[in-house]
Amino acid sequence: MTQATAQAARHTPASRYLRCEGRELHYVEWGAPDAPPVIMWHGLARTGRDFDELAQALAGDYRIICPDAIGRGLSQWSPDPAAEYRLDFYARLARALADGLGLARLRWVGTSMGGATGMHAAATTLRDRISHLVVNDIGPTLPQPAIDRILAYAGQPPAFDTVTELEAWLRAAYKPYGWQSDEQWRRMAETSVRRLPDGRVTAHYDPAIVGQFSHHPGDYERWEGYDSLRMPLLLLRGADSDLLLPDVAHAMTQRGPRAQRIDFPDCGHAPALNVAPQINAVRQFLAQPDHAAAPAPAH
Repeated sequence: MTQATAQAARHTPASRYLRCEGRELHYVEWGAPDAPPVIMWHGLARTGRDFDELAQALAGDYRIICPDAIGRGLSQWSPDPAAEYRLDFYARLARALADGLGLARLRWVGTSMGGATGMHAAATTLRDRISHLVVNDIGPTLPQPAIDRILAYAGQPPAFDTVTELEAWLRAAYKPYGWQSDEQWRRMAETSVRRLPDGRVTAHYDPAIVGQFSHHPGDYERWEGYDSLRMPLLLLRGADSDLLLPDVAHAMTQRGPRAQRIDFPDCGHAPALNVAPQINAVRQFLAQPDHAAAPAPAH
């Protein structure tokens, strides 16, 4: 393999599957297999392909794993939704994924639910294994109006005759993501679509995922776990976010790991991590040394 071919391969995603906690997870992998690993975990009703721009930008330096959470994308739908669509099970899946891929230590980038999953896993199933934690627009508590807004579009995804109509709906539902190119919106539609038995198309997730909020109403109340974290934590926030309110974001900089906070203009919940200022913020943070993994000095 020539150097140019190897370089191109690192920046081209590979689609893979792994059985975790008895469930098949799909993930997309970027970068060299011997590079420092990064797990990128998406939001509530999204897929791992949301990280394409960020993963491609960082693939020269990291091995990047972007899973579809259970019930989303190409991963298996849960046969026990009430028990498995919740943060405890997502954190168990995260550990099984890390174990299955041989990741003793890793960096984590999580958007919304993926950020909550990262914080919970860092406090429990992956304690002392996450060296750098990027949390994108979510905190250890959620305001009810934002939950209600999400449930309104995610709980009963509409069906359409065409993918073009689905794309138009996604553009409206995810407008708070901020700027995305026409190509990016089209990719979001094409990686978020499944066809129904009647021939129409809808979003590629199990509508039962929103049962998390009724079956486990306190699932996102996680200050105790957050306060136990000690790794460097980068908190990203859309300046117009209705999910991560300013007072919660400020408290996260004062408690627990004392997050480094960056607010991005012209977006709400959640920044898409697809433009240069957002990508560069993540790149600079992940490049910090992993002090816990450094060898002890010689005596």
